[in-house]
Amino acid sequence: MNENFSTTTKSNTANPDVIYGIHAIIEAIDAGRQVNKLFLQEATKGDAIESLRTLARKNHVYVQNVPKEKLNRFTTKNHQGAVALVSPVVYYRIADILPQIFESGETPLVLVLDRITDVRNLGAIARSAVCAGVHCIVIPIADAALVTSDALKTSAGSLNIIPVCREYNLAWVLDFMQKSGLNVVAATEKAPITMYKADFTIPTAIVLGSEETGISMELLRICNDKVAIPITNLISSLNVSVAAGVVLFEAVRQRQSFIESPVTTQ
Repeated sequence: MNENFSTTTKSNTANPDVIYGIHAIIEAIDAGRQVNKLFLQEATKGDAIESLRTLARKNHVYVQNVPKEKLNRFTTKNHQGAVALVSPVVYYRIADILPQIFESGETPLVLVLDRITDVRNLGAIARSAVCAGVHCIVIPIADAALVTSDALKTSAGSLNIIPVCREYNLAWVLDFMQKSGLNVVAATEKAPITMYKADFTIPTAIVLGSEETGISMELLRICNDKVAIPITNLISSLNVSVAAGVVLFEAVRQRQSFIESPVTTQ
């Protein structure tokens, strides 16, 4: 869809992820451009900005009201009280992606990222996910790293390959996946068993949590299983992107062993 993007859109040349100006942002959304987040100046009124608000709601764009000073940090030009952060990738919905995976005859392997805020971690995780054959990544709309050009670069282009589902409510996502037949596994140092005890050969969603606080208690309560990476040193946890690679390639090991092992009957 990006090739249809209006040439009148104003972009901050120092940051290709930024569009500013009410009409430019409206044109971008109408052209199908994916918007990560829309910042609107507090207390700004008028027909044009109300039209932008309405369009944002209709297109499920996350809107945040901020002081003018924050907008000025994005651009020194006339932003008209509106700045949008745009995505270099197209977002999907898990409700659309998951049926396609089943219809293809493959065993789903999905990665859910709860409040991971570092774009470099997001990019590194995406790179590992593509190498491990993950079918899609799910991220929340709020409190999460955005898919930006920096994230794309860190992922070595992997974010152009793997579908990214951006959802309002991760609790709903986990419930939806469970009802669709996936086993939801939380990777957390608080788990009573190691990842080697989990069965990754079945349809699986792996949940990884925030760099600071891990997986939220709300999501932990929903997960079917909780597993830990065995760590033998004094440091209690791994960087989340490293942890993602470790768990994902345990899933790869199990799935390859399952395929290579002959089926026996009693």
